[in-house]
Amino acid sequence: MAAALDELAAALLSVARHAGAEAADALVAEGVSLNIDIRKGALEKAERAEGIDLGLRVFLGRRSAIVSASDASPATLSAMAERAVAMAREAPEDPFSGLADPHQLATSWDTGPLELNDPAPDPGAASLEAAARSAEAAALAAPGVTQAEAGASFWRGRAHLAASNGFAGGSTRSQQSLAVSAYVGEGTAQDHDWAAESRIHGADLPGAAEIGARAAERALARRGARKPPTGAFPVLFDERVAAGLIGHLLGAANGASVARGSSWLRDRLGEQVLPAGMSLVEDPHRPRGFASRVFDAEGLPTARRAIVEDGMLTGWTLDLASARKLGMRSTANAARGPGSNPQPSVTNTELTQGTATRQDLIAGMGRGLVITSLIGASINPTTGDYSRGAFGFWVDGGEIAYPVNECTVAGNLRDFLLRLTPANDARAERSSRVPSLLVEGLMLAGA
Repeated sequence: MAAALDELAAALLSVARHAGAEAADALVAEGVSLNIDIRKGALEKAERAEGIDLGLRVFLGRRSAIVSASDASPATLSAMAERAVAMAREAPEDPFSGLADPHQLATSWDTGPLELNDPAPDPGAASLEAAARSAEAAALAAPGVTQAEAGASFWRGRAHLAASNGFAGGSTRSQQSLAVSAYVGEGTAQDHDWAAESRIHGADLPGAAEIGARAAERALARRGARKPPTGAFPVLFDERVAAGLIGHLLGAANGASVARGSSWLRDRLGEQVLPAGMSLVEDPHRPRGFASRVFDAEGLPTARRAIVEDGMLTGWTLDLASARKLGMRSTANAARGPGSNPQPSVTNTELTQGTATRQDLIAGMGRGLVITSLIGASINPTTGDYSRGAFGFWVDGGEIAYPVNECTVAGNLRDFLLRLTPANDARAERSSRVPSLLVEGLMLAGA
């Protein structure tokens, strides 16, 4: 990978000034990725990609424009600046756009304690292929599994942000992943499930055979799935999908949605949105956290904060533009790519866990549904009305009775998030640490 991302970012700012920009920021990112897929014991895909992306955002008063390119030649940098300034001259004014004031910027940091980059050498294609083959073989070794496929990947990248307000900083990250899908049955009676793991440090990944065996176990449990009864029942969102449920709450607390008036939480600041005793905390400084960062995409210093505290909604997730629209201060949650404007986005989050195990909650359900996967989405962002296709397991007498497919679960997020009971099974390695969540009285449409 090229060595001078900071020099490229500085060069972009320089050509932007010469082209007439009054202010500008530049984001330069480069990376290398390797992907291996194994299917039916054969190598199906082996891809390696390397590249660089450059983004330049310029301001003329309250008018702005952003351009991007994948070529770092001097001629391209000059053309980017000229095109961006020309576009900005034609853009409408936005009273909320603009860079951070210098006093808002992060001025010192140390990314070392976050351990975002694996110091080990890149694993290489042969190592990834061996892991994928081992995972697929472990899935196929389970009696009843008729087909399996596996994929292994590695990525390492660097990014550098610089702005005319004086900010300059960057980071290096890595990630290694392994995923397996296992199939049972044939034709229209075929079912499948999967298992996948990702880590920043390859040494933290579970063994390939363990991941493959888990995929097989899940797929075998799907055999004989049928529709559940229709009616109002308790529903347990398994840890595999519970983070998505809390993700709807985080999305509604996004300052961009609130500023547009399109959030079902827009009038709930300071009110109860989760049961008393439950908090939702963001921690951008979590070691080996996938979303960890010491400054955001606008150069502001990040900090741990409570989004929900003791059930009460305490604040929005804000970048500079959404904060200005709402008359608030940014929470340093701006995120962006080289070709996009900043938008509010959370980093690592954690929901308060309960004391009961997942099995304890199932035992107390009586009759109800355990959801292990969701498909489709009919979620009204303004009202919070929720309806999704679900797969999982029917519970009868406090025990899992049979697998379930082709059902719909529905309710309203404003109401049923107040009826959550958390288990104690949140996984520490996830960016969103959310345990299994029991909700009383959701509507099911099944048989």
